[in-house]
Amino acid sequence: MYQATHLPGVRDWLAHRAVATPDRLALVDAPSGRRETYAEVDTAVEECAARLAALGVGVGSHLGVVVSRRPAAVYTAHAAMRVGATLVPLSAKLTPAELGPRAERAELDLLLCEAGTEDAAAAADVPTYSIDDRSDWTEVASDADGGDDEPPDLLDASPSTFDLPEWELDDPLVMLYTSGTTGRPKLVVLTAKNVLASAGASAFRLGHDPADRWCSPLSPASMGGLAPVYRCALYGTGLVLAPTDPAPLARAMAEHGVTGVSLVPVLLERLLDAADLPGGLRTVLLGGAPAPASLIERCAERGVPVAPTYGATETASQIATARPAEATAHPGTVGRPLFMTDVSVVDDRGRPVERGETGELVVAGPTVTPGYYDDPAATAEAFSPHGFRTGDLGYRDDAGRLYVVGRRSERIVTGGETVDPAEVAAAVRSLPGVADAAVVGLPDEEFGERVAALVEPAGDGIAPEELRDALRDRLAGYKLPRTVAVGEIPRTESGTVDRAATRERLLGESQGA
Repeated sequence: MYQATHLPGVRDWLAHRAVATPDRLALVDAPSGRRETYAEVDTAVEECAARLAALGVGVGSHLGVVVSRRPAAVYTAHAAMRVGATLVPLSAKLTPAELGPRAERAELDLLLCEAGTEDAAAAADVPTYSIDDRSDWTEVASDADGGDDEPPDLLDASPSTFDLPEWELDDPLVMLYTSGTTGRPKLVVLTAKNVLASAGASAFRLGHDPADRWCSPLSPASMGGLAPVYRCALYGTGLVLAPTDPAPLARAMAEHGVTGVSLVPVLLERLLDAADLPGGLRTVLLGGAPAPASLIERCAERGVPVAPTYGATETASQIATARPAEATAHPGTVGRPLFMTDVSVVDDRGRPVERGETGELVVAGPTVTPGYYDDPAATAEAFSPHGFRTGDLGYRDDAGRLYVVGRRSERIVTGGETVDPAEVAAAVRSLPGVADAAVVGLPDEEFGERVAALVEPAGDGIAPEELRDALRDRLAGYKLPRTVAVGEIPRTESGTVDRAATRERLLGESQGA
């Protein structure tokens, strides 16, 4: 063991779990078949923490991680808590042009990457190491360092002893990026209290069995993918890491006795097309995008226990979740707010409206973020006397069930990924042959929404395929416009983009294609 003094306060959650149930199954990596108990995961986390400590990562540090759904993502999440650092997960889909500014904005002290993300990680002006396996960590050069010498292997450095930090409930546990409407990504701070309260409320709503095994095919850079990492350690249940491809995902669920799974609607649709879901499945937590009524009906016909949920990064995941019977009986509902979560429905002046009336959903409770990192203006704008302003529109029925009907902002949710239209429009405008651009979301049967762009040409202009090719190095794949039209952008009397007219134009372009 590399720990030195145990300071007063709360230890990291995995350490407590490893003492309570050391021999219980903790982690299954479905692609490799690797299985580990809580004692074994704890050993891997201890090694990870000791090497991070040797590099100076400790209390108050910001640890960036660009790692996909692999055991390393689980180890680093728990190791960050063990040394007292704040975890900053970053999407493995980000390009170098996207990751560099995010790393700078988060003030990272160290960045961990894996094979396939080194190029993007090299754009960060911070010490960067690769963690392809717990026994194979190698430092990779950063362009900012400018050195041509082969960097030393991390294994050449002896792991360092470290003091166990004192964790208070209001300490920042993790920071996650979320898209806003200004084009500048916001960094959501989630405290230990936020994540702990979310885990407790989720267990109260969905139920809990020590024999549960939760499958996580979602990205650990999203709260939907990260939440099971923390929750399973708190519950003492098994976490099954699985691919997103429907056939291997279905096999992994069946082979490893999965009882719960987190999915977005498009992935559930593909999973139902590919195979029958295992009989022992108790919960399909469905979020990230509105669930079509046809999908809920399909689940009911096939006996799939779907639980539609409504949540946000700023609330550490779930705000409201409908149990399967409720979802089937009341199509379109996301259920009632979780325990200790209060949801107000307010009008444009911030006044609560009557049940059945549509307004903005405002959330308060222990799961709600204290704000955005180093951004007091955005934090002030996001909160009202009733709590956190989600920007989403919805209503309550007479029984208190919530229904989400749209978004006040223009954010696009495609396949569970959130896209900021302003960010995409700025990238399009930066291309030769483009005078201006307007970006909106269009309905999409498969992904919920798709990104669409109306481009005003300059000079010789640019063809839609050339535009998409040119954007591939600037934007992650899910942000690329799938519908592109060239022409004059409709504008209001004040000269701003007429988004409704733009959307109609692009819908016509899409239907005529």
